Amino acid sequence: MINPTMPTDPAKPRYADHEGVIGHLAAEIWDHLWPWSRAGFQQQRAVHAAGLAIAVAASLVWVLAAMGQLHAGAVIGWWFGWSVFEVIVRLGSKPYVKEGPWWGRRYRVANTMDMICYVGFKNLLIGAALFIALKSFGLLVL
Repeated sequence: MINPTMPTDPAKPRYADHEGVIGHLAAEIWDHLWPWSRAGFQQQRAVHAAGLAIAVAASLVWVLAAMGQLHAGAVIGWWFGWSVFEVIVRLGSKPYVKEGPWWGRRYRVANTMDMICYVGFKNLLIGAALFIALKSFGLLVL
């Protein structure tokens, strides 16, 4: 039986066929920053409820770091923990990765190693940008 909340192709996000560049770019950004999907919530409610709590906690860690209340090691530890959890969430919610160049629109079903590499690299870039921003404002204690 086909579940109407699940996309017909698990290797293709809902926004993949959008024609507008701005809309597609906004959907891409949302897809990278928000690991949950509506269908994923239906399948893994407990995991996603815990995930939302962890996301709030991880955000709080970044705020505390910005206020100078946490050392870099604590932030790195939280960020690593979040990344491990995000791999689990994405495999259940958004089990696809992009194939080919970043500007392309070809997707494929991700295996565990694909998702570890995707989440690890994405979160490395986000974390580095946040660390540079916090350090440049003198808010991060090393």
